[in-house]
Amino acid sequence: MKNSTLLPGEVRPTLVLAISVLSLFFCSCSRNNSKNSLPPGPAMSRFIRFELAVYLPIVPPATRQQRMRVVTESLRDYPSLKLVDSLPEEPLTMQVRAELNENVKDHYAPPSATSLKYSGHGLSSKQADELQKCTQALVLKFAHPQKDVWTALRAATGLVSEIAAKTDGYVWDEETREVFTLEAWRRDRNGQWTEPPRVSRQTIIHEYNTGHSVRAITLGMAKMGLPDLVVENAGWSSSSQIGNLINLVGQAWAEGKPLRRSGEFELSLQQIKNTAQRDDAVKSLKPNATKIGCLTLVPGKWEDGDPHNILVQLTFDKYPGNDSQARQDSMVSSFFGWEDHVAYIERDDDELLAASARAKEQLPVLQKAFAAGFQPGEYLELKAPFKTESGGNEWMWVEVTTWRGNRIGGLLNNNPEKVRNLHSGDHVEIRQEEIFDYLHTFPDKRTEGNTTGPIIQRLERGLESSKPPPRQPVIPACDTRDPYGSH
Repeated sequence: MKNSTLLPGEVRPTLVLAISVLSLFFCSCSRNNSKNSLPPGPAMSRFIRFELAVYLPIVPPATRQQRMRVVTESLRDYPSLKLVDSLPEEPLTMQVRAELNENVKDHYAPPSATSLKYSGHGLSSKQADELQKCTQALVLKFAHPQKDVWTALRAATGLVSEIAAKTDGYVWDEETREVFTLEAWRRDRNGQWTEPPRVSRQTIIHEYNTGHSVRAITLGMAKMGLPDLVVENAGWSSSSQIGNLINLVGQAWAEGKPLRRSGEFELSLQQIKNTAQRDDAVKSLKPNATKIGCLTLVPGKWEDGDPHNILVQLTFDKYPGNDSQARQDSMVSSFFGWEDHVAYIERDDDELLAASARAKEQLPVLQKAFAAGFQPGEYLELKAPFKTESGGNEWMWVEVTTWRGNRIGGLLNNNPEKVRNLHSGDHVEIRQEEIFDYLHTFPDKRTEGNTTGPIIQRLERGLESSKPPPRQPVIPACDTRDPYGSH
């Protein structure tokens, strides 16, 4: 846990995903203020189309007829899949069209060696090199009606698995833009099958910086006839919980949960039927988690690189906050829970001040590294003062989004105790000369900094009896009316 820093005699909250009880009390899904919301009903399309492929090594050599024969032979194990020359717009049965692409370098290039660091699964360096030399790929395009969604998806993943086994090929998921060895495909996509399957095993979430925040978007939902999900204006420090949230919404859709009213959606962790997906989310819960979320779903805005699918953005308008990021933080804190902790220090401490001085010496290095550009999942938090009504300072953590000279902008990562009109998730601006400490988090979750944290914990020992009781969560009053009734 990262403690907030305090000056002698002052009270500071720790870094938490916190939300006030009073604010949560007014969160209600009965309001609907989105003008661009989605219609009520199931999220799944009536007809489903997606594409998979197998990249074929140069050796052993084979003729076009031999390559296509592998497809027809493999289809014998999947009699419900009908091989066709063209796919109809509204297929009434499970159908597949197979093509042999004999010039993949120009028209179906595999991921580059650099891209394979993120999009490759199970490939050794030798296999990665072999993939780059592939000149052919068997491309399979699937189409079927909604009623066959799970049967068809299982058959499709099994079919490409069999083709890859017979050709020593590499499976390509066109929807998620990932490539797999046969072993990785069987483990990640085709193994441990349930109906409906675990959505997060069939999809991927891309997260990237947009300048002042992080954008998260799914790829692969089209394989289940579902829109891809987008969350805007997130922070790297909350990316794990945002990912869990996205996966839970997708799972709820796959399990048939409809939209209530126009774009309104109640997410309940307890109602998720897939135990693996639910159990993963439970691991990140705090004891006071409500496990219920009130979301508004609106059409997402397409950007370069997004999947060619319907996009739906998760918004958090039902929650309190000064902007979209603060409201997002309020929702995440309510759903997954938070920790309250107040640190008391009653005197100046030379060790604490010396640790802070050492942290400040690193700021020029950190500023240079930030300007050079962080890797995805890498972020920097700085501890800075905020004025209280009494004239003191409340020291809190800020995730840096901009750093121009002495002025630093970022997202507040504490919920203030003594500063009014601020919420965790708010955009704030701090000054470099006032920084007390830093915490640098790397993509592998390794951290550097926060040298003052252990000292604060030591100084506050023995003061537990003076701490206020923890705040109690309030579950939002979500609208539970019939999704197709009159409102």
